[in-house]
Amino acid sequence: MSGTSLDGVDAAVLETDGESVAAPGPALTMPFDAPMRAMLRAAIETAAGVAEGASVPQSIREADRRVTEVHAEVVNALLAKSGTGDVRLVGFHGQTILHRPERRWTWQIGDGALLARLTGIDVVNDFRSADVKAGGQGTPLVPLYHAALVGEAKSLARPVAVVNIGGVANVTYVGAQILAFDTGPGNAPMDDWALRHTGKPVDENGALARSGRIDDVALAAMLANPFFDRVPPKSLDRMDFGMQAVEHLNAADGAATLTAFTAASIARAREHFPEPALTWIVCGGGRHNRTLMDELRKRVNAPVLAAEDVGWRGDFIEAEAFAYLAMRSLRGLPLSLPTTTGVKSAITGGKLHRADR
Repeated sequence: MSGTSLDGVDAAVLETDGESVAAPGPALTMPFDAPMRAMLRAAIETAAGVAEGASVPQSIREADRRVTEVHAEVVNALLAKSGTGDVRLVGFHGQTILHRPERRWTWQIGDGALLARLTGIDVVNDFRSADVKAGGQGTPLVPLYHAALVGEAKSLARPVAVVNIGGVANVTYVGAQILAFDTGPGNAPMDDWALRHTGKPVDENGALARSGRIDDVALAAMLANPFFDRVPPKSLDRMDFGMQAVEHLNAADGAATLTAFTAASIARAREHFPEPALTWIVCGGGRHNRTLMDELRKRVNAPVLAAEDVGWRGDFIEAEAFAYLAMRSLRGLPLSLPTTTGVKSAITGGKLHRADR
């Protein structure tokens, strides 16, 4: 999995039939170097100006190939490290560079056929297109895996809200029904702010934000965005929330305000739950940001746990999920539901690429 945070590739081995989770296996992360992050940022900026159906710019073609090669390096490194030789399938999400479900268009770069050739393993990719073409949001797709994990954690007080904080944040509500949607910005605005003001791609542990003060006027302006009142399912592109409201602030206060914005927007997800969640579990890179986690705890009237607190691997949930979804795709099982993406009926998806073709 390579997400909207643009920080690297997570890979995980999972034993599953696409319904139950038999066992998680070895996992690793390969961070992107600075040139790779710059290439992906440029691809995202270029994609915003490309008309649907137009020829793909050479810069995006190059990024497409490089993304695939990096994923092949990660897969091969994981298998060499773990000694796991009996892998049947690779789930390859690819890198999202544009997401416009209102136009029935979502764009993930990464060549599934090339990855199958480079790894010698069958690959499923293009998980989102079928849902978007059928009128769904195409995201989030991890909820069915979240629900499988919650189903195995018998001791959790339910309903449970599972929050993934990547570049964009999303929530899966697991109660009498499964409900999922993007809540708003995740790490992306905070990361972009930190890069601009400190030269580092993240605000480590939320240290910069902790040293600043929240600007309540700017925070209120950002929370007035009509997105938060929209009834889910709903989804976002990484670039949908910028930093305009905090441009007048110094580095520390801007970081504090953007961090509070992410926490407050996640907390506002409660407005759309059928009943209050009794347990919140946070996975994704955002859980490493202590300031963000503290802000979220202030705003949610329930225990907020990190994934590790319930025995999950918080850095690898999404990588595991796309292994799970790849097997579901292979078996023709649904990847999304009306209550997770807004598609009219449960729908499968993904494209299979055989390693020997």
